[in-house]
Order: sequence, then C-alpha cells, then structure tokens
Amino acid sequence: MLKSWDKVTKKAVADGVVAAADAFTTSENQVTEQAAQIQNLILQGYNAIVINAASPDAFNGVVKQACDAGITVVSFDGIVTEPCAWRVAVDFKKMGRLEVEYLAKKMPAGGNLLEIRGLAGVFVDDEIHAGIVDGVKAYPQFKIVGSVHGNWAQEVAQKEVAGILPSLPEIKAVVTQGGDGYGAAQAFAAAGRPTPTIIMGNRQDELQWWKEQKDKNGYETMSASIAPGVSTLAFWVAQMILDGKQVPKDLTVPFLTIEQANIDQAAANTEKGGVANVEYSAADAAKVVAGK
Repeated sequence: MLKSWDKVTKKAVADGVVAAADAFTTSENQVTEQAAQIQNLILQGYNAIVINAASPDAFNGVVKQACDAGITVVSFDGIVTEPCAWRVAVDFKKMGRLEVEYLAKKMPAGGNLLEIRGLAGVFVDDEIHAGIVDGVKAYPQFKIVGSVHGNWAQEVAQKEVAGILPSLPEIKAVVTQGGDGYGAAQAFAAAGRPTPTIIMGNRQDELQWWKEQKDKNGYETMSASIAPGVSTLAFWVAQMILDGKQVPKDLTVPFLTIEQANIDQAAANTEKGGVANVEYSAADAAKVVAGK
C-alpha cells in the first residue's frame, strides 16, 4: 500500500495536483498510536487525512476532531464509522462468502474446513469471518472443524496451523483471509498430511507455490484479496473532495480475484515479496464515485 501510495502521489505532487502527500506509519497496529498520530496531523495543518484504521469505531472521537478542524478524513481498507468521514471499502463479507461458494462448486459433497482468521478485533477479520459463516450456512455440507488466527502473516499461520492439525480430522479445504495460504501449505506438508484446497490471498509466495503445484500435479484453487493499490484510490477520493466534488460517504471497490486460468500471468507479474496489485488513476476514482 505504501509503495503504491508513494508511486502515485509523487507524480501528483510533481504535476501540481496537490502540494504534498506525506505518508506516516505506526510501528504497531495499535489504536492509541494511530490516534496520537492523527492528533499530530491535525496540529500540523493538513487539509486531508487518509487512514487505514486499526478499528472501525475507536477513532471516532479523534476523527471528529479532525472534521471539526475542517480536515477531510478518508478511511480505506480498515474504515471508520464516524459519519463525518468517508469510507473506501471492499465488501469483505462478500469475499468470505465467495470462498465457500467456490468450494461448493469444486466439491459439491462438501467436507471439513479449517478457517484461518486474521488479526483479532479488527473490522476486516470480523467481516471476512462473517462471510465465511454465511457461506457455510448456505452450503451446510461444509463444516468448520477448526479455527486459528494467522494474523495475515505466513509465519504465524504456519505455526498456528501446525499446532491445531494433530487434533483435526481430514481437512478438505482451508478458508483464509490473505497472507496465510503459503504458511498453511507448509504446515500440512510438515505434518505429512494431504494438501487440501487452500484459498490464497494474492501474496507472491502463495501465487508462486500455487503455480508450482499446478505445474507439478494440476493443483487447483483461487485467490482473492483487496488490492494494496486501494490506497491510491483513497488518495484520489480525498483530492476530489478537496476540489469540491460531490462524493458519497461510502464507496465500495471490487476485490482482486485470481483464478486458475490466469495464475501463470499473476505469478509472473507479482514481484518477490509483493502482492498482486492494481493502482488507480484520477479517472478510475471518478468512475468509482459515479458508481460505474
């Protein structure tokens, strides 16, 4: 997200579209740290703040302070619920349900599922989980027999899956949230258990592993996640608001899906250590705002 932001905003600054588009990050995904950062940005006099929030509602007080100071606040990915802010979001609940719908087509008889969740207490984790639960209700031939938090990190996912595997029956598929598919595959291999269908999350190591397995034995799955470039869409939305354009408070963007037919291309085009991505232009943002 930061790389996409830097790439797009540097050009916007060079072109005179905005005076500056500085990026700030927190060392931990902590509400108190982000809130303090927002207060600093208010004092520094920024015209707009674009934030990937650690909590949907814990920032409402400081976001309201920013709005009261005349600052435009656009949240993306991790959105905020304060009414004065704008929200650029992926339908994460739909993404979770899509995973189960894909599995229902691939294995109509169903089977046992292992769920790897994200970071506990974060909006994105709750929404994807809710979508997966809805999917299992719609397709009751599937049953979630185990659940761990992988924190959207391969190493954590591998450790947590390895820890729960000995207590689980046969697993037909693993439903995930992104950044955990490759770790899950490594845990199954280390345990000497058959590799289930693992839903991937667009990370380069996941895509590369998937391609290698496909070439070796015809392994099939799908991959879905928010494109990191959504940060650039949030930037252009903020710029449109500052320009006085009418922008709806809530905007939904599609998640990026990779299918069996285009895994070779996706793996080749995703840099090592990166994530499959789409970056947005001002014209793209205008289309999203117009609902096109």
